[in-house]
Amino acid sequence: MLPLNIRRATEQDAAVLTALVQESGAYQGQYATAISGYQVTPDYIDRNLVFTAVDSTGRSVGFYSLVLDPAELDLAFVSDEAQGMGIGRLLMEHMLDQAGQARLTQVRVVSNPPAEQFYRRMGAEPVGTVPASPPRVTWVRPELRFTVPRSADGTTLH
Repeated sequence: MLPLNIRRATEQDAAVLTALVQESGAYQGQYATAISGYQVTPDYIDRNLVFTAVDSTGRSVGFYSLVLDPAELDLAFVSDEAQGMGIGRLLMEHMLDQAGQARLTQVRVVSNPPAEQFYRRMGAEPVGTVPASPPRVTWVRPELRFTVPRSADGTTLH
């Protein structure tokens, strides 16, 4: 795995994070409409808990966005070339830690179907499905929930 630093994203990261979304292999073919024209804006970064994983060269190789109210993992992407290196796992552990610090007990995930197994491996439990919402999303999406781990004293375990 690459040496990584996970840091809070800034407005200056907006274009790089947008590129991570737009270049994602998971959103090719039938899933391309979901991200067509999508942008991670500076305002979005200001309003949400957005964290990026930066490698030793200073390049962002992944990120996630945690919305607090209602609690939801809104975005999570790892660059195609960095997948399989444990970056997604580190981002999910970091997200759960942030959720715990925010006193959340659960975090909702509406997953792209190809990512469902990843979230399940990370500990998210399936709770249902979210219907298609044409024209951008023409498929049913898995809905999952992370339970934020807590110790007996109420602090997070991460």
